[in-house]
Amino acid sequence: MPTYQRGDVHIHYEEAGSGFPLLVIPGGGLNSTVKGLETHPFNPLVEFKDQYRVIAADLRNANGGASTGPLEIDRPWDAYTDDQIGLMDHLGIRDFMVLGFCIGGPFIWNMLSRARNRVVAAVLTQPSGFRPTMPDLFYQNNIKGWAPGLCQRRPDITMAMVSDFLNNMYTKRADFVFTVSRDFVRDCHTPILVLPDDVAAHPYAVAMETVHLAPNAQVSTYPWKANPEQTTITLRHVRTFLKANTPT
Repeated sequence: MPTYQRGDVHIHYEEAGSGFPLLVIPGGGLNSTVKGLETHPFNPLVEFKDQYRVIAADLRNANGGASTGPLEIDRPWDAYTDDQIGLMDHLGIRDFMVLGFCIGGPFIWNMLSRARNRVVAAVLTQPSGFRPTMPDLFYQNNIKGWAPGLCQRRPDITMAMVSDFLNNMYTKRADFVFTVSRDFVRDCHTPILVLPDDVAAHPYAVAMETVHLAPNAQVSTYPWKANPEQTTITLRHVRTFLKANTPT
C-alpha cells in the first residue's frame, strides 16, 4: 500500500480500477482499515473497480492498520477529515464521490460541511448515529476495543488522553449524526443515497431522518443485506446512483 505523508501524519491507502474517483471509507469504528472491507456486506474495491478509480485508506491510528498520526484531542472529527481530503489533494483529485460504511456516515457529513463543492455524490452505507437509549455506546465501544491497543503501541498516548478524545468526539456531540446539525442536512443539496441498518451503532431512525431531511436523498430497500440476492439488488441501485451522478 502506498503512503501519503503530511507532517507527522502517515496515511496508507490502496487503489483499484480507473475512471471517476470514488473515495471509500471502511467501517469498523476507529479500527477502520482497508483490510476490513473484506468482511463488509460488499467490497467497493472489487465491486466498482470496473468503472471507477476506487480509493480506500486505513484510518489514522486504527488497530490493525498502517496509518499513524497525532491524537488531536480537541478536533477529533476534523483531524480524520483532514486526512481524507488531504489524500485526495495528494492524488491530484479535486472532485470525487464518496462511499462510507458505519463511521463513514458521520465522516461523509463532516466532509460535506468542509468541502461540499468537491463531493459530487455520497453513499452512506449502514451509517452510524446517536441512539438516545444508548448514549455512551460509542465511547464504551472505543475505550474497550480501540484505546488499549493504541496505548500499547504508542507510549506517548495515555488512556486519559483517549478518554478526552472520545468525549470530544462522541459525548459532547451526542445527537443525530455527531458531525453536523439537522439544519445542515436540510440545506445540503448534494445527491445522497442511504443504505440503512438497524443495529445498536447504526440506528435506522437516524438514517431515515437524514433521508427525509436531505432534499436530494434516496434510500435503498430495507433490509438489503439479509441474503446475497438482496445485496445484489441493492448494488444495482448503488451503481445506478453513481452512474447518474458521475460528471460527463
